[in-house]
Amino acid sequence: MDTKWPNIVKLAHFKRYIILEKKWNFPIFFQYNIRITDIFLYFCCMIIPRDKYLSELRSVMHNGMIKIITGVRRCGKSYLLFELFKKSLLENGVDEKHIIQIDLENRRNIQLRNPDALLEHIDNRITDDGFYYILLDEIQMVPEFEDVLNSYLKVKNADVYVTGSNSRFLSRDVITEFRGRGYEIRVHPLSFSEFLKTRQNTSELLALQDYMIYGGLPQIATFSNKEEKEKYLKSLFQGTYICDIKERYGIRNDDDLSELIDIIASSIGCLTNPTNLENTFKSVKGHSISDTTIQSYLGMLQDAFLLEKAVRYDIKGKRYINTPSKYYFEDTGLRNARLNYRQIDNGHLMENIIYNELRIRGYSVDVGQVEVRKTNDAGKKIRKLLEVDFICNRGNKRMYIQSVLDMPTQEKIEQETNSLRHIRDGFPKIIITGGLTPSYVNEDGISIINVIDFLKDTEVFSL
Repeated sequence: MDTKWPNIVKLAHFKRYIILEKKWNFPIFFQYNIRITDIFLYFCCMIIPRDKYLSELRSVMHNGMIKIITGVRRCGKSYLLFELFKKSLLENGVDEKHIIQIDLENRRNIQLRNPDALLEHIDNRITDDGFYYILLDEIQMVPEFEDVLNSYLKVKNADVYVTGSNSRFLSRDVITEFRGRGYEIRVHPLSFSEFLKTRQNTSELLALQDYMIYGGLPQIATFSNKEEKEKYLKSLFQGTYICDIKERYGIRNDDDLSELIDIIASSIGCLTNPTNLENTFKSVKGHSISDTTIQSYLGMLQDAFLLEKAVRYDIKGKRYINTPSKYYFEDTGLRNARLNYRQIDNGHLMENIIYNELRIRGYSVDVGQVEVRKTNDAGKKIRKLLEVDFICNRGNKRMYIQSVLDMPTQEKIEQETNSLRHIRDGFPKIIITGGLTPSYVNEDGISIINVIDFLKDTEVFSL
């Protein structure tokens, strides 16, 4: 073992040594010249691997496109680019001089917010024919940044990666501004399996409860008590997300927008449409707001990655039905903070988490309906619509999923499996339940999977 510990990197060795010695005492620290500040940093700083996104970044290296990392604020875009991806480049033999890293939100780089100054700075750093990796954080701080980025599409030895703030840099901007030359990598808050790695000494059930209430924004994993988590999420929602939307769209009075957010937060997993929301404003809030305005606000919230919309699909008719739809929050912690933790409905929160997990895994997700025709006691044919929580598609794969907190009785089991039993195709049918019930396949061929198994195991659908 080394006799000196010049930086925190050595703390990995330090941890192994302490475990072997099975003792904690200051003579050990002094013997190896370990700084107390390094020990503090080791236990307070948490490295959270984001393997899925890092793998995707690696897979699109040198593809001739601008790699654009998007996602809700504070989901870890900058950390992915500047820490994880840069580390990967260095570990694979890239000379650090060939990595041009610029944090444009840093006041020290204010002069580089001028597009021509930024262009000149990067050009001056490219001094040979070797491959250069240009990593730019918060690119929206630069006026005419599209021209700057497009200038490097024709530079053969430059590979460009950028992050952008949701307030001015959205998915549709990528499509519009780069015209097929921009590749978007969508980053989400921590999945449950990622979150679980930050809770080594906590049971899976308690970790899930924490995840459902406070969500998966990476910063949350560093807080030790609920007061810190709640304060962070509340201030982030109002001070960052709402301010971003107001800034981008020039909204002066955000009362109606705030009311709409509260209504959506109270009804996650419920079918709704702008007309229904307009009626809610009239009956509950005591004033009118047009369905056009509501639709516009919903679009803003989706553009800022706060909400996602699941559209209704007729399974037998094989067609989309524009309304009603369901809305889910990108992070349940933000949803709960918005409602001041007053409506902790485990059933709807579990449904929201399942939806988010499916999106993280790359599925497009719709809300399903199945039409069933039966004969009533009077001998008359009646038509009934049964709901399927999620129709999940990825490539040529499809599955149907119901989210059920529990199924304590045979009657409840019949009720929850009814819609799935009326789908006649051969794609997998799955019910995800709360609790720790062992996963199994019932006599109808429907897989019953407990939510922790589902969230932990990306291959769980192989049942």
